[in-house]
Amino acid sequence: MDGLTELLGLLASKGRRVYVAEKPVDLRDLNTPNVIYILQLPDGSTAAGGRGGGFGERRIIRLYQFECGAGTCTKIGEVDDDVKLDLLDLPYHATAMPILDAEGNEKLVSGVIDPSFVSSYRQALA
Repeated sequence: MDGLTELLGLLASKGRRVYVAEKPVDLRDLNTPNVIYILQLPDGSTAAGGRGGGFGERRIIRLYQFECGAGTCTKIGEVDDDVKLDLLDLPYHATAMPILDAEGNEKLVSGVIDPSFVSSYRQALA
């Protein structure tokens, strides 16, 4: 499966995810370089981010990394190693973020456009 197909599959499937991107995500334009991390959260209660009354755990159980540019979107990796994932901070300010798919349809996801988060993830996973 190519990277774009897998990314579109993740967008279409159910699950609690937070998207962190370097730039706004427009999959119609794969020539503009962009890095996208998809943080998979445990399924369960969605109240207060899965935390009863705002307390409890906010942990990442899997991370997907995609890089788009030069007309293609490539899956760089997938991490489910708890030790590596524990090094990553989950953005507390993730809000509704639009992603445009290859046909220009808008999908609202929980996410953030933040080059500093992308940089910190890149360093933690190196």
